[in-house]
Amino acid sequence: MKVKKILISGASIAGPTLAFWLHRYGFEVTIVERAESLRLGGQNVDIKGAAQKIAQWMGIEEEIRAADTGELGVLFVDKNNVTKAALPKGESNLGTSELEILRGDLVKILYEHTKENVEYLFGNQIIALDEHQDGVKVTFQNGEIRDFDLVICADGIRSRTRSLIFGDEPAVKPVGLYVSYFTIPRTASDSRWARWYNATDARVIFMRPDNEGTTRASFSFMSEPKGYEKLSQEEQKALLQEKFADAGWEAKRVLAELDNNADVYFDAISQVFAPRWSEGRCAMTGDAAFCPSPLTGMGVSLSVVGAYILAGELSRHADYSDAFAAYDKAFRPYVTEIQKLPPGVPRLAHPKTKLGIFFLNTILNVISSKFVIKIGELISNKNKSSTDDTIELEEYGK
Repeated sequence: MKVKKILISGASIAGPTLAFWLHRYGFEVTIVERAESLRLGGQNVDIKGAAQKIAQWMGIEEEIRAADTGELGVLFVDKNNVTKAALPKGESNLGTSELEILRGDLVKILYEHTKENVEYLFGNQIIALDEHQDGVKVTFQNGEIRDFDLVICADGIRSRTRSLIFGDEPAVKPVGLYVSYFTIPRTASDSRWARWYNATDARVIFMRPDNEGTTRASFSFMSEPKGYEKLSQEEQKALLQEKFADAGWEAKRVLAELDNNADVYFDAISQVFAPRWSEGRCAMTGDAAFCPSPLTGMGVSLSVVGAYILAGELSRHADYSDAFAAYDKAFRPYVTEIQKLPPGVPRLAHPKTKLGIFFLNTILNVISSKFVIKIGELISNKNKSSTDDTIELEEYGK
């Protein structure tokens, strides 16, 4: 029997992208989101490679471009705010990308393009799944029970829905880095350039401009997994106060804004490795399935591409199990390649000593030179195996 009704868990990026394409192919789609409304927080994200092509097909590329953060590039500064290296936007594979947008702005764009055709259930979540011969009986937190043909998990890296389907089978592997980010008022020292500051003991403060008149600040520090992500927000704030009290530069300014901020994100940077992405009538995509970590710069792009391929294969195959198998076959090699972190990442960007910081800034200064950039462009033109271009997209439905 042809699948008609699909439930998606997660209203961030993968979920609405999947819903957009499923609706286009004639499916009835419902999205359930645990938050009471859209989650509009977060830092800059970028859309590139295959994901940019999909954005064009969705008709949203110009909206993404119009919502650009205005960031001109990244300055690497010392404790006196003296620039040690500069990476202008678009002049290297590091730093600011062509399509740079706040995560929340991208979420709003996707919502606006799906809200008329997709049922959204906010402030609710799946608490039980019971698969039967003709579908999946879904029990929601509010007590409602409904039947769907398929259930797709498109939540975040610590998805509860994923646990209902796969238990502990998917591995969430930390990379040895903790990060926290939040929004602070803009001051005279801020500009349209992002600023990256390395403190000793493998600590980083990163501040980026946005298009709302504020500044997006983040702390990151290297550490073995210690379960800090499980602490209460007040405990996490206290930890950051302790970790960065003597960091120098603008640490005091950022820490002063921390205590009064209710929208603070804190987590252990991790990757998700799942041996399979489907079980019966349930499947997953996005960070819940294959989070590559922000260190790759490909998390959002991977979510967009994965959602597009999953929807396309469901439109192509009458049997959902064949569609899930085709999705895995088409997309897993690309995911595997993206998830390979370069040697030394993230430690190279978080040196422990003053000497290490000096060497990092020296290397970045060399990379940012026009001569090196030109050589890199020549090499790129000869070698088209960039991770952005290693997947050929099919135009489903044609």
